[in-house]
Amino acid sequence: MIDFRRNNLDRADSLYLRQHAENPIWWQEWSSAVVEESVRRNIPLFVSVGYAACHWCHVMASEAFSDQATADYMNRHFICIKVDRDERPDIDQDLMRYQTAQKGSGGWPLNAFLTPRLDPFFALTYAPAHPNPRMKSFLEIAQAVNGYFQEEGGREFPFRSAEESPDLAGDDPGVETLVSFFDHGHGGLGSGAKFPPHSILLYLLYRLCVEEHSGASRACNLTLEAMRRGGLHDHLQGGIFRYCVDRAWTVPHFEKMLYDQAMALWAYALAFRVFRKAADKSMAEGLIRCLEETFERDGLFIAAYDADTLHVEGGTYLWRYDDLAEALTSEEFAAFQGVYRIERGGNFEGLIHLIRKTDAPLPEIEKKLLAIRLRRPQPAADDKILCGLNALTAVSLIQAGRLLNRVELEKKADRLAHRLWDLFWDGGALAHSLSHGHVRKNAFLFDAAALLLAVSMLYENDESWLKPLEALTEHLGSFKNGESWVESRAEDFRPVTASRFDHPIPSSAALAEMVMAREALRRGRDLQPAPYRRPGEADFANIAVMMRNGLFHVITAKTRVSWNRLPPNTLRLLGDPESDCYRGACRILKLRKE
Repeated sequence: MIDFRRNNLDRADSLYLRQHAENPIWWQEWSSAVVEESVRRNIPLFVSVGYAACHWCHVMASEAFSDQATADYMNRHFICIKVDRDERPDIDQDLMRYQTAQKGSGGWPLNAFLTPRLDPFFALTYAPAHPNPRMKSFLEIAQAVNGYFQEEGGREFPFRSAEESPDLAGDDPGVETLVSFFDHGHGGLGSGAKFPPHSILLYLLYRLCVEEHSGASRACNLTLEAMRRGGLHDHLQGGIFRYCVDRAWTVPHFEKMLYDQAMALWAYALAFRVFRKAADKSMAEGLIRCLEETFERDGLFIAAYDADTLHVEGGTYLWRYDDLAEALTSEEFAAFQGVYRIERGGNFEGLIHLIRKTDAPLPEIEKKLLAIRLRRPQPAADDKILCGLNALTAVSLIQAGRLLNRVELEKKADRLAHRLWDLFWDGGALAHSLSHGHVRKNAFLFDAAALLLAVSMLYENDESWLKPLEALTEHLGSFKNGESWVESRAEDFRPVTASRFDHPIPSSAALAEMVMAREALRRGRDLQPAPYRRPGEADFANIAVMMRNGLFHVITAKTRVSWNRLPPNTLRLLGDPESDCYRGACRILKLRKE
């Protein structure tokens, strides 16, 4: 029995939920029983979605959700539910679509009010505990929402989660449009906050494997350099933060997410093969180091690191000018100032966040500073293991192994995929996560598609993956709904049509379409050409379109040809006759000399 007159999150597996266990709000975990209580009492649900590394989630937890007056009102008039977006991407995705439709944008914490029928009728992100000249308090908003529900709650609220279907672009691959989106002064997209555009970079880089395009080359190089040298990059330990708040990539939001490391690794490894720049290779190697030293746990990879350290955003990573000068010899400090932007006034609230001026290596100095930094308090880790994001990491390790000519990375990915298969596959479906010692059995399209993609790539090396390949292909088919895909078929929530928006990670549908294209090519099936989708929205999906349209080599040989001898846009098969099928024609295989 659930006690609805207490906060029950002290019993949760999720770190994010446990972070709210001391709030005076009577938080519940999402379940059919909790929803049924809302129906029985005919009171609305308040559903607050976030994740453990979310800075503004922490702020709201310490302000509005810790305010006793707010809690008393919420406990009387709502059933309050906390949802970890990582554990329930279907609920997060459904409510995010509503918030975006209502507000024009979305973010976390995602706070939504739902009828007992699970229809959302109002959503917001952050609100303070007390009103200020710019914002109403969360309590004032909740009171207005409850008043509205009392008047209008008996009627239907028509919003339903609809399929995100980016408009088709036909035969236009969208390269010119994508290039026009870039900030040609600072790299990245737009003129405000800068997120790493992983999928766009990957798509443009694969297009550059097919044909030269000076605008795409400039946009990619400028962006890769800005991400590599700027505040997005952890220069001492490798890896990248979630985004930068300014156009010039100076001040990051200090969360570190597994998915960003995986996607950036793939992009920089591919960039190295396309442009042959040592700095891109070095960046990829730093991302591998970040994964191995900070994210890896017993052969698996945890989800994220917090933006805050002891409630100070970026506290672990920032330096005082005098501390840097004291830590280094005068010669070291002079060399450091020659490579990094070190100013006494700082660049982050009087402190210094490290930003490079050049790519010149300073390994011994950086090692020395990292040792000092590691003695400081460290940001909290969200140590849940997410099947799909670990599978995406395996894909990136495979690609990095092939593109950087490092076979050991493919072997590492093979071990990771075996761990995921053993841990999450129950013989009929793929589980979603491991948290606090418990495996969650919910099945999601993203997990199935990502692991199948990793397995299909590993099968190119090792045919012993055939049985998992076939089982996962059948499992993936269970998420097909006519011509579209569903993210999940959970019993305690409505089916959610899979996203087609490829940022910051590939959408579930794009992963599914890529692996289905790969499997069709592996089996020798003819693929009908497909139209490209709208650039800026479905860029990873457009890599799958390239496959369907013959822009990936399908190379068949009697023995496994070294990946270092093949173009990056290649699928490798064993067989005879030896051939290279590309752009609608098959030719006798001719390989460049080693």
